[in-house]
Amino acid sequence: MSIGAVLALLRPEFPDVTISKIRFLEDQGLVEPDRTPAGYRKFTHDDVERLRYVLSVQRDHYLPLRVIRDHLEALDRGVEAPVVGAGPWAPRLVADLDGAGTPTREGLRDHEGDGGREHGVAVGHQPGAGARLSRAQLMDAAGVGEELVRDLESHGLLAPRPGTGDYHADAVVVARTAAGLAAFGIGPRHLRAFRAAADREAGLVEQVVAPLRRQRGPEAGGRAEEVSREVASLCVRLHAALVKAALGQP
Repeated sequence: MSIGAVLALLRPEFPDVTISKIRFLEDQGLVEPDRTPAGYRKFTHDDVERLRYVLSVQRDHYLPLRVIRDHLEALDRGVEAPVVGAGPWAPRLVADLDGAGTPTREGLRDHEGDGGREHGVAVGHQPGAGARLSRAQLMDAAGVGEELVRDLESHGLLAPRPGTGDYHADAVVVARTAAGLAAFGIGPRHLRAFRAAADREAGLVEQVVAPLRRQRGPEAGGRAEEVSREVASLCVRLHAALVKAALGQP
């Protein structure tokens, strides 16, 4: 099969997959299609199933590519791959939009075995603290390369935390979404308006929450956080509805 035929097979199950994504996974050694004398890729059904496995564990479990590669090597040796999510090392991050357009996230699972976190993503210990990822973990989880991360940073769409150099878990969603848009010719330089709009919306949320943060009492902080999430959710919902309306979509 050609890469276009593979894309057509995978798209119904993985709507975000692109030719660029398939080429990236090939560059990372996760699939190795044959080549014609003219240099065109020729995929087998086994290659497609291999891609389906990679895309599934990325989507459902956000496994880093190095872990997925280990699983594939085990399968190639005839050894059963580890059950995803069963071991204490398996990271899980689900950052998506529910049907109402509200951001949702399930937890991340730390790698506690042997006292290390080789495959895990550090999770903040304070209530409500988000996960923190290294640059390599960000690129693995998002399935993007160094060039895109640098480009996103240069246009203000991504930024490491000052002093630590790590990234918030939401950076994975930013990077993956930007990669999907790039496949349609929408590069990071076109996305600066999104950054500006997000900053303005965040300012509106802060205006609403600021009086609550100044209140005293044991429940003041929790109430402020609750209102912040609710107003942010409404902003995201309104933004999505306005974009759909502008495009004339139902």
